[in-house]
Amino acid sequence: MSPGAGSVAADCAHDALCPMHMRLDADGKLCHAGPTLAKLFPGRTLAGQGLFDLFEVARPREAGSLAALLRAPGGKLHLQPRVPPGIALKGVIAPWGAGALVNLSFGISVIEAVRAYGLTNTDFAATDMTIELLYLVEAKSAAMEASRKLNQRLEGAMIAAEEQAVTDTLTGLKNRRALDHIVGRLIERARDFALMVVDLDYFKTVNDTLGHAAGDHVLRQVARILVDATREGDTAARVGGDEFVLVFPGRSDRARLAAIARRLIAQLSRPMPFDGQMCRISASIGIAQSAVYERPDAARMLADADAALYDSKREGRGRHAFHAPPGAAPRAAG
Repeated sequence: MSPGAGSVAADCAHDALCPMHMRLDADGKLCHAGPTLAKLFPGRTLAGQGLFDLFEVARPREAGSLAALLRAPGGKLHLQPRVPPGIALKGVIAPWGAGALVNLSFGISVIEAVRAYGLTNTDFAATDMTIELLYLVEAKSAAMEASRKLNQRLEGAMIAAEEQAVTDTLTGLKNRRALDHIVGRLIERARDFALMVVDLDYFKTVNDTLGHAAGDHVLRQVARILVDATREGDTAARVGGDEFVLVFPGRSDRARLAAIARRLIAQLSRPMPFDGQMCRISASIGIAQSAVYERPDAARMLADADAALYDSKREGRGRHAFHAPPGAAPRAAG
């Protein structure tokens, strides 16, 4: 056997069995470092480096020489690399020829070390329990990621379901359920608001003469016009086949509401082209204002706005009317 062959063979065996070991000479300088230990000092040649230059010794305290380390009870060491991230290490030291052999581990900091140094199961001895721990961590991470993605999908599905539950599928407007919630909330907060019920005139004629596809097209165009007439915070809802409701929080100016109604009637009276033909409708509107009620009630207000709507229809359609209970004095706007 050539000189040094025994040492080389021993180092190879230690690399396989103790990949975080280091062999020191009599002066405490590294003769050899295991492959995993070398990853703690990337780009640096460790052979010939002093142990105390590479590591800060936390235990045994005030140990300043290899001899002092070898006197540690049970040979136990606590070291910390002098380069970032400086994850603490636990180890054991034993005499080896004229020098010493040190074997190190990350202890409870192994997960942090795996992430910091990019370690894998091949960086640990095959019998090291760290391997099992890494498998458990990987399995847990995979399970948590799968759970996170599932939760995201469930949350997305729930949001979509909730949105669908309050949305009219044909027009994209709010539905009756959403309207009841919005009006109820305004009443709870004692906010003045106006309800505008919009019913389409001659819509049945469009359906009967041009077909339901034309009718659906008209309803979608009406929804677009109603949305354009609302501000952020207002609500446009479809509550029946050709019946819509607009909610205007904080708007109690009768003249302004009348102007909105007239503009809507004018826009809805314009012919709507569909498949080479013109769909002709108009609209009748009834308006109820919360300010005229001592204690507003959603069902009562909608019924009163409906009554005003039919007053406008009796006047010849394409008109608007306000509901005003006899003798009722409007409350001050909130």
